[in-house]
Amino acid sequence: QVQLVESGGGLVQAGGSLRLSCAASGRTFSSYCMGWFRQAPGKEREFVAAISWSGGRTSHADFVKGRFTISRDNAKNTAYLQMNSLKPEDTAVYYCAADPAGVSTIVAGNAGSWGQGIQVTVSS
Repeated sequence: QVQLVESGGGLVQAGGSLRLSCAASGRTFSSYCMGWFRQAPGKEREFVAAISWSGGRTSHADFVKGRFTISRDNAKNTAYLQMNSLKPEDTAVYYCAADPAGVSTIVAGNAGSWGQGIQVTVSS
């Protein structure tokens, strides 16, 4: 497993932007596919985006396509989620996830490693 720590969350007005970061421990970051999930109050956790080991393949949930972009920097052991055009309904705790198996494993919610989560609040 890898240890994950999210940062970059906070309060932003609708239409604004935030960039979440997920810093991973260890020397094998490039062996892990990475992903982002979110959970709003009273709702189930939902998939947001995932990225393959080298970053050559990405997957984004339909509700964030064109607004959010996942990326990674293997030299910095960090994955990112750039969030633009934020809406109040994007308010949630955002979680970083990692798994060596592949993007499909991340998308299915079966990642072996998870961060502690970070709050993103979008005001109207």
